[in-house]
Amino acid sequence: MKPGATGLTRLAKAFGYSMQGFAAAWRNEAAIRQEIAATLVLVPLALWLGGSGVERALLIGSWLLVPLTELLNSAIEAIVDLYSPEPHELAGRAKDIGSAAVLLAILMAATVWSLVLL
Repeated sequence: MKPGATGLTRLAKAFGYSMQGFAAAWRNEAAIRQEIAATLVLVPLALWLGGSGVERALLIGSWLLVPLTELLNSAIEAIVDLYSPEPHELAGRAKDIGSAAVLLAILMAATVWSLVLL
């Protein structure tokens, strides 16, 4: 973004860059496509099963942390691959830690859904 962009121009450009990021993730990351498919099922299910606004927010919010974490993990992996295309212990560690963050988000969502619905 050009320095000095302000107001609605800055917001519009930032939104455009965000949409480019979503599109890149959709094209290049199978996990994002799977998580978006799950989101299309889980969000309506949360709206139906949640007994209150707080429960619905917990169900939806805990799940949305999964694709959010996946987006961050994908960004980390892209940077690691750009910087270190050859196998390297630290590159592998960075990717494994990002994957662990996604797993933790999934476990957290499963825990919240279990506690709210059971």
